[in-house]
Amino acid sequence: MNGKALFLSLALAVFATASVSAQNDVVAGIPVNYDESKVGDYKLGLPDPLVMNNGKKVKNARQWMKKRRPEIVKLFETYEYGKWAAPKPKLRYDVIEDQGFGGLANRKQVTVYLSDKPDGPSVDVLIYLPKNVKGPAPLLLNLSFSQNNLAVSDPGVKPGTRWDPATGQRVKVEMPPMPAGAPARPRFGMDETIKTFLEAGYGFATLCYTDIEPDNKDGWKVGVRGLFFKDGQTQPANDEWGTISAWAWGISTVMDYFEKDKDIDAKRIALTGCSRLGKTTIWTAARDPRFAVVIPSCSGEGGAAISRRNYGENVAHITAESRYRYQFCYNYSTYADRVNELPVDANLLVALIAPRPLLLQTGTTDTWSDSKGEWVAAVEAAKVYELFGKDALYPGAKVDEVPAADHPVYSTLGYVIHEGGHGVMPQDWTYYLEFIKKHL
Repeated sequence: MNGKALFLSLALAVFATASVSAQNDVVAGIPVNYDESKVGDYKLGLPDPLVMNNGKKVKNARQWMKKRRPEIVKLFETYEYGKWAAPKPKLRYDVIEDQGFGGLANRKQVTVYLSDKPDGPSVDVLIYLPKNVKGPAPLLLNLSFSQNNLAVSDPGVKPGTRWDPATGQRVKVEMPPMPAGAPARPRFGMDETIKTFLEAGYGFATLCYTDIEPDNKDGWKVGVRGLFFKDGQTQPANDEWGTISAWAWGISTVMDYFEKDKDIDAKRIALTGCSRLGKTTIWTAARDPRFAVVIPSCSGEGGAAISRRNYGENVAHITAESRYRYQFCYNYSTYADRVNELPVDANLLVALIAPRPLLLQTGTTDTWSDSKGEWVAAVEAAKVYELFGKDALYPGAKVDEVPAADHPVYSTLGYVIHEGGHGVMPQDWTYYLEFIKKHL
């Protein structure tokens, strides 16, 4: 790849924050359905969040928190994301404090170590805090596809790293020089977004998810999961964590750091990520209730979209060996051809966030991720929010009445769909900020 092509690729990753699948009729040798008349009956076997494993009904919020919620977490650990097999290491971190964006913000660059090994995985967190806030500041943590120095054009942000598969070592990732004759380098998309959050009194933090573990089937060799394998083990057990759980585990460790930082209000942290990082966002928050506001973007199959709806990507597609089986526990793939028997579905995942504010964000033309499937999951999970006396969507919300594009629903369980496809559009950051201001 030449310098210009690499630059354009990196810039696209910053703006869209997700890889996009075209609307193909066949993926991994498996047909794809985009016809609503052929989605099947999603209610077949759909688990009820308010019915416990023993068949008894959940009657109140306390019973949900003490009994039903732990049951559902265990089901997702066993059948979809895998168990977090590792105890967290003793928290260790290094901090560089200075000024960012020419003195507009207080900037911290924090390296959080994820093991006791000096050459083990660690994650670099770039944090901007507003100068106009007295005391600890709330913030949004963004899970990014880009290293920090590629996500912003702020001078002084140190180069990020990536794992070199040839050597198993980390190498620096720096922006390549623009080819001769190329137009001037534009400001990256995150700059203005971050400044808008700062002006509103909120901090903004970002990290690159592959710091925690590379996004491929062999990522465990240098990522966090390999640190905890037994002697001779070369892959997780069928119910042990895939990479989504590994990323979530690392993000939870970053939250441990936030709790130690006197300049950050760790009780008011919002979390967001797009596509596979949308899945990571909602699973992280399901496992770690310290995240106060949750905003998964275009999380689709394996995230907030109902798996029992045979529309766009399904369990068979996402768990194909040639695609993303490694992101989940291996038990998930065994339900590829019998999804109606799957003990979990997205309505349970959405319900795990209750009673915390949750904004599902997707796109009108994101057929692959099944934007309607996310709305259906929210409608089916609304009764858990109502159990806590929280507003969910709007009164009488129906599965076939998806809100119009760019008409956000800012209830505690909220939903917004932009005009467009897979990814985070510029206006979505405005929706995120408004939702955060309302609920944080």
